[in-house]
Amino acid sequence: MIDPRHRLKDHFRESRLVSNRLIIAGLFFLVLFGIIIFRLVMLQIVDFEHFDSLSNRNRVAIEPLPPQRGLIYDRNGVLLAENIPTFSLEVIPEKVTNLDETIAELAELLSLTEEDVAAFNERRKRHRAFEEIVVRNQLTQKEVALFSVNRHRFPGVDVVGRLIRHYPQGTLFGHAVGYVGRINQQEMQVIDRQNYKGTLQIGKNGVEKQYEDLLHGTVGYRQVETNVQGRTVRELFSEPATAGQDLYLHLDIQLQKAASEALGEYNGSVVVLDTRNGGVLAMVSKPEYDPNAFVTGISTTDYAALRDNPEQPLFNRALRGHYPPGSTFKPFVALAGLELNVVTEQSRTYCPGFYRLPGHEHRYRCWRRQGHAHVDLKSAMAESCDVYFYDLAHALGIDRLHGFLDYFGFGKRSGIDVPGESAGLSPSREWKRAQRNQAWFPGETLISGIGQGFNQTTPLQLAHATATLGMLGTVYKPQLVRATKSDSDDGMQLIGGQQTDSLPIQKSSNWQAVIESMVEVVHGKRGTARHIGEDLPFKIAGKTGTAQVFGIAQDAKYDAETLAKKLHDHALFVAFAPADAPEIAISVIVENGGSGSAVAAPIARKLIDVYFGIETEKESDEPITE
Repeated sequence: MIDPRHRLKDHFRESRLVSNRLIIAGLFFLVLFGIIIFRLVMLQIVDFEHFDSLSNRNRVAIEPLPPQRGLIYDRNGVLLAENIPTFSLEVIPEKVTNLDETIAELAELLSLTEEDVAAFNERRKRHRAFEEIVVRNQLTQKEVALFSVNRHRFPGVDVVGRLIRHYPQGTLFGHAVGYVGRINQQEMQVIDRQNYKGTLQIGKNGVEKQYEDLLHGTVGYRQVETNVQGRTVRELFSEPATAGQDLYLHLDIQLQKAASEALGEYNGSVVVLDTRNGGVLAMVSKPEYDPNAFVTGISTTDYAALRDNPEQPLFNRALRGHYPPGSTFKPFVALAGLELNVVTEQSRTYCPGFYRLPGHEHRYRCWRRQGHAHVDLKSAMAESCDVYFYDLAHALGIDRLHGFLDYFGFGKRSGIDVPGESAGLSPSREWKRAQRNQAWFPGETLISGIGQGFNQTTPLQLAHATATLGMLGTVYKPQLVRATKSDSDDGMQLIGGQQTDSLPIQKSSNWQAVIESMVEVVHGKRGTARHIGEDLPFKIAGKTGTAQVFGIAQDAKYDAETLAKKLHDHALFVAFAPADAPEIAISVIVENGGSGSAVAAPIARKLIDVYFGIETEKESDEPITE
């Protein structure tokens, strides 16, 4: 038997087998190489733009550069609204794998409150997944350091340095300047979203809202290269943002402080206007609030405390408060009587302490129960005799009285350059029929003549009408902003006063007659505000007023000591100074202050002293009532 090892080999067969295997392997590698070449062609040529875009998206990022918000100054250059640096914790949801889990870990790391988390979840609803969303504002240095150490655990989350609004004067200008707050859903629908990229806040009221377009500026962009962790490696290109314009107001911090301090613990409002151009020099509404609380988002608890406060600190009384003007109305009624030839300067009326309509027994009382005896225009104004003005209003009739008061803007918005102004109410026969479906009664004309009844005016409206009176009918629109300034401007761009009208008074002597009677209020021997006229280097024209908060029976006596404070009369005073060449007009309304003479008039005197730099050495004598 032949050993298999010695059997002859089939070299031809083996050669064919090897050749076949080589061919198969070659074909395999050829197909594989073809697939690779095909894939390379697809990646490098056909789909190049797509994958190049994806690559750049991972490597290159476009970041918005929010503009610096314009600053706000008073007329003397004192800063009222500024921008201060702060750090905020922000997240981009699309870069986070599990957002809820990430927020929970951040809450544990940085001690986020339930309110912080709830606020963040609310903001998530208003932003897209690729937009930065604030988790927490105003991080402390300790919190910044703590997050930086743990940053690797939180992809898509970062600490961002931003400028936020700050109001260095605190509560003093809250109602006038307003405040900024987080952009809400309704605002997102109307703003230019491209221009607000990277911006978290927008003006909510006051000057901040009215001049939002000027203050905001224009957004910029920068293109940066990032690493795999998303950190910026270098900047490739940038287009800087354009800062918002700075605003310079007519408001004067010294007058504003003086008005706020003079009101003291009383609620109410003080408005001071520059009679020569309509500039608002002071606009105080009390109680006040701190606008800084709203900048980064006020807590639900704190907002509820402000909203539910019975004193209503968020309510801007200067623009929206409705008050009976009381006897501060009398100069305008007197001018109507003179201009419409119902009375003359010498016309006299007898005041026994009450007035009766012809054929009626009802008595309309004068504030002075024993009466003023015979009075003419000057003495009636100085002593604020109600009977004189009852009689005058009756002679005028509500139709002519209402029509004349329209000239001075009663019942109309003044057009001031901030939102939220109320029109007040100047009643008429047509108004009562339309609103109450009732006829107008003669007695309602009488009480309208002394600024009571349906009459409702705002402090701004009253100051505006007083300024018009002092300027002999030249009407200027009240305005807060005096000038603007951008980075490209060499200096401030002044905004001139806007004269809107000139009243059609036919006899110039009528102006002087009314003004002289108002001077008598302050400087006359029997003037109701004579105690504030001492030690003045010039004369001022003014009028006291006391407005009833509630009605009392005909024979009852008003006794403030037995009434709750909220039922005390409002105290009012209006004035312009100097009387012969007015520079400022003032309206003061002190809620439940009692007497315009005792409470409101001294406030106006303090403001006159501050504006004109008058120093007084002694206290005034005790004022009389009204």
